Amino acid sequence: GYYEGYKIGHVEAGLRTPNLYIPFPEEANRRLIDTLCSVLLAPTENARMALLNEGKDPEKIFVTGNTVVDAFLYTVEKARTHELPAPIADIETGKIVTITAHRRESWGEDLSKIAKALSELADKFPHFTFVFPVHLNPVVRESMLPILGGKENLRTIEPLGYLDFVALMSRSYLIMTDSGGIQEEAPSLGIPVLVMRDVTEREEGISAGCLKLVGTSTENIVREASMLIENRELHDRMSKAGNPYGDGKAAWRIANILERLLSGEGISDNEREDDRFYFKSC
Repeated sequence: GYYEGYKIGHVEAGLRTPNLYIPFPEEANRRLIDTLCSVLLAPTENARMALLNEGKDPEKIFVTGNTVVDAFLYTVEKARTHELPAPIADIETGKIVTITAHRRESWGEDLSKIAKALSELADKFPHFTFVFPVHLNPVVRESMLPILGGKENLRTIEPLGYLDFVALMSRSYLIMTDSGGIQEEAPSLGIPVLVMRDVTEREEGISAGCLKLVGTSTENIVREASMLIENRELHDRMSKAGNPYGDGKAAWRIANILERLLSGEGISDNEREDDRFYFKSC
């Protein structure tokens, strides 16, 4: 679009980590894209501030919430009554720990450390079922599957479709992930999330208390997951933190913003914090 002279808008503008190589290659891509944009649709106030700190024009920036939350809330209504697929259909709701791990920066030793943590947790909590839909990437499988076998309550399954996966999440007690999208989705369910990364571009959830950054150390992961399984008060506190990433109306706001801008009418300073154009986080 840039080479053809089109105006560009970036949904999810302003996500940042302090390291250009983490996550790779997403961090470099989004920094480059944001320099080309005529409209920057930031999901949160933190993302807006990151753009301002880089010298972006404040007139181009709008805080909308994240469209991933829109899609998630639409899907979760169906997912609550959706049956889990055969490999996990027998699992007791509320006794599930859902896991994902795949990030490129964790390939090799870090993924192996995560796998060791999952194995230890499965031994420590036999009354919970740990469900891990394993990414198809051979690097992920070679690093993790040899460590994860032989435990009845640790189920490594093929990747799930979105509806199946949301149904699994909605029945979970705890979610452990390195996924960006899941960090934004799970708080809408009131389910605590442990983020198995060293840094995250989604600091809002850390501040709100619905996410906890635990790194990739086997010891740290086991300790933090154990605390949430054993300490109901801590679990409840994280569950009630709310979702700072969206309220299900991001797409509506983006449509309102684009309609105004493309018509030439613009959006006045007084209107910029109106619900039609601005997401106020919890």
